[in-house]
Amino acid sequence: MATIAVFSTRPHDELFLRGADPDERHELRFFETALQPDTAVLAVGADVVVPFVNDDLSSETIDRLADAGVRGVALRCAGFNHVDLERARERGLVVARVPEYSPYAVAEHCVGLILSLNRRIHRAHARVRDANFTLGGLLGFDLHGTTVGVVGTGRIGTCFARIMRGFGCSVLAHDPVESDECRSLGVDYVALDELFRRADIVALHCPLTPATHHLVDAAAIATMKPGVMLINTSRGGLVDTAAVIDGLKSGRLGHVGLDVYEEEAGVFFEDLSDRVVADDDLMRLLTFPNVLITSHQAFFTREALTAIAQTTMENADAIAEGRPPVAPVE
Repeated sequence: MATIAVFSTRPHDELFLRGADPDERHELRFFETALQPDTAVLAVGADVVVPFVNDDLSSETIDRLADAGVRGVALRCAGFNHVDLERARERGLVVARVPEYSPYAVAEHCVGLILSLNRRIHRAHARVRDANFTLGGLLGFDLHGTTVGVVGTGRIGTCFARIMRGFGCSVLAHDPVESDECRSLGVDYVALDELFRRADIVALHCPLTPATHHLVDAAAIATMKPGVMLINTSRGGLVDTAAVIDGLKSGRLGHVGLDVYEEEAGVFFEDLSDRVVADDDLMRLLTFPNVLITSHQAFFTREALTAIAQTTMENADAIAEGRPPVAPVE
């Protein structure tokens, strides 16, 4: 039996993680608090910690986990940019992740943002609830025949490209590793600047690395078509928020859909409805009628949560037993 400490727990996390351990082989400890240096003490006695995407796994946290006897970290997410991997290696902590769960969940949410922004469904819903049945300000455009740019054609990006081809869109893509499946769908690979220049809709499906941080900045936005739609369901740091606000004010960006935000830690997944949110950029984004923000929910389907829990428990099993995890972070 392994002892597993789960941080940033929400009710669905406990439900699905317990479901992935039906024989109750492990002692699962659930903490609502985020993992950070001053909460790492809660992991004393645990073999493995299970943090989430916005937890703090800086060198200080890693040191405190190692000092507490923790053997490894089983991330229940795909991204690992919040982990000090070098320090983890130095302290002998194995780090594993969930590299894939349901590409359909994220791809379909991305399409949902596109449809809602284009046809102003979110605004129409609010308007009708107030008994306003007018159509002014709700004019959209046909997706059929538009050009969609996909940045990153891993499993999610490929799934998204397939859906958009089904709508009758032309699809451009950019990725250092080109997908044969995308090519078979009729997707054209182009340089990033050409994609930005030609696309009516730009969707981000790439990981956050030092090379992709603020991939969409003021210079990139300046090359895009006036009125372009920008969608990010990948990582918040891919987008320079200040540049997006300027692009919205100038009209260069016609629609923006975000499921992630570069300063989302401490905001997303929390109920802040009874307090003042101090993030001025986020609050400014929410004032634009052509911006739609969801709180990192693209992954949130039954199928995805089941897969995440299963892979997380397999990784935790392996780490606790001294075996290589199924999805190590190299």
